[in-house]
Amino acid sequence: MTASFATKPARSRGRQVFEDESSFRSPFQRDRDRIIHASAFRRLKHKTQVFVEHEGDNYRTRLTHSIEVAQVARTIAGALGLNQELTEAVALAHDLGHTPFGHTGEDALHALMAPYGGFDHNAQAIRIVTNLERHYAEFDGLNLTWETLEAIAKHNGPVTGDLPWALAACNQEVDLELHTHASAEAQVAALADDIAYNNHDLHDGLRAGLFCDDDICALPIIGEAYATIDRLYPVLDPSRRRHEALRRVFGVMVLDVIETAQKNLTESQVTRVEDVRALGRPVVLFSDPLWRDLKEIRTFLFARMYRAPSVMVVRERMARVVEDLFPYYLQNTLEMPQRWHPEISAADTDVARARIVSDYIAGMTDRFALQLHANLFEAS
Repeated sequence: MTASFATKPARSRGRQVFEDESSFRSPFQRDRDRIIHASAFRRLKHKTQVFVEHEGDNYRTRLTHSIEVAQVARTIAGALGLNQELTEAVALAHDLGHTPFGHTGEDALHALMAPYGGFDHNAQAIRIVTNLERHYAEFDGLNLTWETLEAIAKHNGPVTGDLPWALAACNQEVDLELHTHASAEAQVAALADDIAYNNHDLHDGLRAGLFCDDDICALPIIGEAYATIDRLYPVLDPSRRRHEALRRVFGVMVLDVIETAQKNLTESQVTRVEDVRALGRPVVLFSDPLWRDLKEIRTFLFARMYRAPSVMVVRERMARVVEDLFPYYLQNTLEMPQRWHPEISAADTDVARARIVSDYIAGMTDRFALQLHANLFEAS
């Protein structure tokens, strides 16, 4: 049953370029489908989540992470009576703007772009879906609905102060009401992201040997999950034991968000999506006790995984790739592929040229950036 505060397809504010509605797909279904078919979405399969794409076939990439986020988001949206198609579209699009090498590449590119307005992967996702995807005859980008654009821009909350330039440019053309919170669907996508990476980073860290099962059994939620499995299945092999325990951790997080959001939505007495936006605070959250437990888990992951010496060595090497490629193409823009040349010719300032180079590098996959770097700087 659809809740009154869910986003209704029939009440969509529409698209920047008018299109006739589909006879068999809702506007948000079309948005989701366009995101899935986007070139930027396909490239996520070769972009880092935590481990560089070539380090192992079983580690998450940005693509598999996005699919897992979408699965969690649809589950929570369904339980809350929200629009599942919009929620899924936002979940699938939330990482489209990531650079090669994940946050390592983003940090490096942001520093290099500091004189030109910086770089932000959330804003870059908006730039991709409004400009850089160029496949349709009548418009650049994907011509997504206002609701999907708003949700991508604001799924982590209101965006105030100095806006990332890519987001500011979009907001000049389409007022996304950046000072308000987004729909409940967008908020679900944001929490689904947290749930997915908290769970799968434990899986990947264990697989990589950065810590062992006994290490994480000392953490809240996780220790209880392992104890439950040991009681129910005392002779389970280690691989199945780990999987069964961590899927219960996953379930604890999902159930907590559903119950907390249901309580918040009831107490806030919202009856329309506009009420959710105007509330002044998010309604889709973890409970305070679970949030405290998750902060302890995140502290562990930062120390033992994200900042592990072996991971940091790779991060430093990957950062150098971006740090070499950016100034090279800033000085040699016409060596970029032909599709970029019209924009390069039209660029009349250093800022404009830098932003074109930034778009090019941000769109690279791990493997493409590494191969390009090897060709340019390591060839004998």
